[in-house]
Amino acid sequence: MTAAASSPMHAAPAQELRTCDGVICFGGEDWWYHNRGHFDMQMMRELSRTVPTLYVNSIGMRVPRVGEGRMFFHRVARKIRSWRRGFVRIRPGFAVLSPVSIPGRLGAALSTRALALQIRRAARTMGIRRPLVWVACPPGVSALDGLRPVGVVYQRTDRFEAFANVDRELIAGFDSELKRRADLTIFCSRSLHAEEAPQCVASHFTDHGVDFEVFAAAGASDKEPESLKSLPRPRVGFVGGIDIHTFDPPLFLEVAASLPEVCFVLVGACSLPEDWCTLSNVRFIGRVPYDEVAPYMAACDVLIMPWNDSEWIRACNPVKLKEYLAIGRPVVSTGFDELAHYEGLVRTARTASEFAAAIRKALDCPHDPGPGRHRVERETWAAKCEGVLAALGARGIRLAGADAPSGR
Repeated sequence: MTAAASSPMHAAPAQELRTCDGVICFGGEDWWYHNRGHFDMQMMRELSRTVPTLYVNSIGMRVPRVGEGRMFFHRVARKIRSWRRGFVRIRPGFAVLSPVSIPGRLGAALSTRALALQIRRAARTMGIRRPLVWVACPPGVSALDGLRPVGVVYQRTDRFEAFANVDRELIAGFDSELKRRADLTIFCSRSLHAEEAPQCVASHFTDHGVDFEVFAAAGASDKEPESLKSLPRPRVGFVGGIDIHTFDPPLFLEVAASLPEVCFVLVGACSLPEDWCTLSNVRFIGRVPYDEVAPYMAACDVLIMPWNDSEWIRACNPVKLKEYLAIGRPVVSTGFDELAHYEGLVRTARTASEFAAAIRKALDCPHDPGPGRHRVERETWAAKCEGVLAALGARGIRLAGADAPSGR
């Protein structure tokens, strides 16, 4: 069953046909230093096979604070390095722009016109004059008028106003405006969709996809990354950003301390203080390019998601869940709403003691990867993109060269 067939859509009556000759995406992440497995990046990969696509690196939802210490200087330095790249063609039909912008209220007031001008110039070099503008970073709404879009998509994949250290009122205002202006608002969380669909002109649910063949093949291979070969087993792995708005450091530390015989492998960039974990059975691998992530997952005996209990997490639908299941290892996680749709495939825990017990059980019991893989094998990014194109078509919006979703 395709995403289009299985995903509910709340919509106003279709409008007259509008054709877009390209896509401009206000990304929620920076192409140069964030993991490229995110929803917006994956969808732009798929759409760029149909029309020219410009990915605009995140213009930011929060202002870095000096009080963050070394992390403040790290954030500023990496953004400056990104700005220096400017406009880069990644491959035919796909390019990345790092516009100079200022986050927060001051940025919204000062850089709106300049931001639109930078983006419009880059888009025109790609032949984009009638764009579909895709907004995955809410502050992008302030540049919409300057881009004169033929159609607008709002990617409401998270409860953005609940992100750590953002101006909640400002981001909530952007969110409300986007729901009023967007031809289609896309949700990845069923609970968030059910709650907010009435606020939108039209809405569509499509959860994350997965590069199934890549992850399943890695899970079936016995090859290991060189950096893990010397690490003892059993190994319990977490792959992703280690950030305070998602990750639960106290829970993880208690779990790892209670399982000294287990080697915990953390793969991903970390924004927590450098001394947050000094346990001898925890190994930090650091950020790994998306194309190399699957073998790191496969080299672990159990994969975990130790999330905190927050508004952000309750409305989340992490990309890594489907990747973990495609790899074919046991999965242990704290709870969030979307797990209700994966019953029997993920061990859940509320407390550190429950989490540790679930890991022990996963290590002790034989694991059959078949059911998890079967659950996600048809949930490819191409299928998700077809569902979105069909939803846009119902709104009277099409991409040049995409007469029908099945013709891509």
